[in-house]
Amino acid sequence: MSVPDIALNSGTTIPQLGFGVFKVDPAQTERIVSDALEVGYRHIDTAKAYDNEPGVGAAIAASAIPREELFVTTKLFNSDQGGQSALDAFDLSLAKLGLDYVDLYLIHWPCPARGLFVESWRSLEQIFESGRARAIGVSNFLPHHLQTLLDETTVVPAVNQIELHPYFQQREASEFGRSHGVVTEAWSPLGQGTLVDEAGVQAIADAYGKSLAQVILRWHIQNGNVVIPKSNRRERMAENFDVFDFELTQAEIGIIDALDRGGRLGSDPDVVS
Repeated sequence: MSVPDIALNSGTTIPQLGFGVFKVDPAQTERIVSDALEVGYRHIDTAKAYDNEPGVGAAIAASAIPREELFVTTKLFNSDQGGQSALDAFDLSLAKLGLDYVDLYLIHWPCPARGLFVESWRSLEQIFESGRARAIGVSNFLPHHLQTLLDETTVVPAVNQIELHPYFQQREASEFGRSHGVVTEAWSPLGQGTLVDEAGVQAIADAYGKSLAQVILRWHIQNGNVVIPKSNRRERMAENFDVFDFELTQAEIGIIDALDRGGRLGSDPDVVS
């Protein structure tokens, strides 16, 4: 099954469906990522903060999949923001992953109270110029954080990875990114199980012989989001991967669009430090 690629402003592409390892037990990461790779995922999203970069790297090394067929993302954590500290943190992440380069390196949170995300971004620009990150981007940035980078730095972020699901659709952030060539990537794309009682979505799923989760992932795909669901169970990984043999109608997309409540499940990027 072929996963569509989305073009990034860096000149590279990103698989639209990936596999996230947030809160994956470091001791289980190699097994879980190996399962995901065997299912067919070629886009793996980790972070220093998850403490499982070594397990991701071990799974990649054991897979025998050519490096150029994989897309690997990791992230700069809040406490490592700054100039040299960001460069040092990137070197450590590469070493833990056992890789010569990553495909995408993100600032994990803007942490505006620290006042360091612009300085950090300039370090990411150096990493990008060196070729050790094929693209650079941000995570959890609101439009005003992105505007600051656009005003004060040179490289436009390739990706903004944000909380995005039917209950919290972040239309302003997505549209701002789209208007500046920044791809939106959705974390917590299934709303952490909060959508299980949505009868309208379940009816759509029943009509296609799919699960509610598959319908929501399909909604993301058709809206142009990059999406990184996670699961520790191989059968659920396979289910989440099986979303390219049906297409939602505009009316069905509208039913899901109407679920937006504007409430976060995660933290407010303006207050995380």
